[in-house]
Amino acid sequence: MTDAVPTELLADRLRRAGEHAADQGTDVLFLTPGTDLRYLTGFDGASHERLTCLVVPAAGHRAPPALVVPALEAPGFADVPLEALGIDLVTWTDGEDPYLLVSDLAGGPTRISVDDAMQARHVLGLRDAFPDVPQGLAGPVLRELRMRKDPSEIAALRAAGQAVDRVHARMGEWLRPGRTEAEVAADVSAAIVEEGHTAAAFVIVGSGPNGASPHHDVSERVIEAGDVVVIDIGGPLPGGYHSDCTRTYAVGARPGTEVEETYAVLQEAQERAVAAVKPGVTAAEVDRAAREHIAAAGHGAHFIHRTGHGIGLDVHEEPYIVDGNDLVLDEGMAFSVEPGIYQDGKWGARIEDIVVVTADGAERLNTNPRDLVVL
Repeated sequence: MTDAVPTELLADRLRRAGEHAADQGTDVLFLTPGTDLRYLTGFDGASHERLTCLVVPAAGHRAPPALVVPALEAPGFADVPLEALGIDLVTWTDGEDPYLLVSDLAGGPTRISVDDAMQARHVLGLRDAFPDVPQGLAGPVLRELRMRKDPSEIAALRAAGQAVDRVHARMGEWLRPGRTEAEVAADVSAAIVEEGHTAAAFVIVGSGPNGASPHHDVSERVIEAGDVVVIDIGGPLPGGYHSDCTRTYAVGARPGTEVEETYAVLQEAQERAVAAVKPGVTAAEVDRAAREHIAAAGHGAHFIHRTGHGIGLDVHEEPYIVDGNDLVLDEGMAFSVEPGIYQDGKWGARIEDIVVVTADGAERLNTNPRDLVVL
């Protein structure tokens, strides 16, 4: 583990997870390695073909909290404060059926929930072990906790925002005509680690017409003078919390009037969306603040994705800032605000900041200039 979460905070999360499970009518949550397990125990590891599963009983259910792990992997949990959290460590060896072991520990549940990212082999194994028990997803239970960041999580996201801002501030070192997108991305990836991340989770370098594809990765296209280039980058810090920030650059020369005017529309749309963020406003209303301004300027058909996504231990998590989402924003929620305008076959632009809902508005966690930067 790195950047250990205080045991008292983990215990509180486990308690509240059990309460939310009871409120939502499920008796037991089953969580395999991933961000949900990391959120509740601090353990950062991957899921494998051998079952590792945290058993989290709902408040009032008779099952004890337990962590079922393969015996050969048990040493990897030495730094997890299982005893202090009241979690029994139960091991199994090859040849045993771990799913039946889990069912023996589960206290005869009438409804169970599995984590959203559980491998299908484990989902089906648990289904066979509980043949007559309805099985749902744990995501709707845990998102009630994970959407509302505590002060330590906000501090971690703030540090991530500062780290990725430092990378964007250095973009002039790498982004110039004559280089390929892939060459720029390699340098940016190295800088992401240099500035405090454990890895580059993603690097998008969308130059010229490639910038019109929001999820373009990188290519061998040579960047030309006059190109508009979308740079969307991010990654986790040692504690697991992610950065995600997009800026748009003009390379080698100022862009033409069409680009300047369209970018001004985008910049105002992003400002309006951030200004709309406060407790009591719905996610859809924030999306609408950006989308209506872009549509009024004649670019509605060129804004082809949601305005934002939640962020934390996952790059994309609840809440999603999208039309139709009537979720009411609450203090501590963290998400991106990233409208874009994409001219198919020509160029694209996006501006993305991470914001946190405060008591009376929003705090931007990215502070670099949002103007169209000419390099």
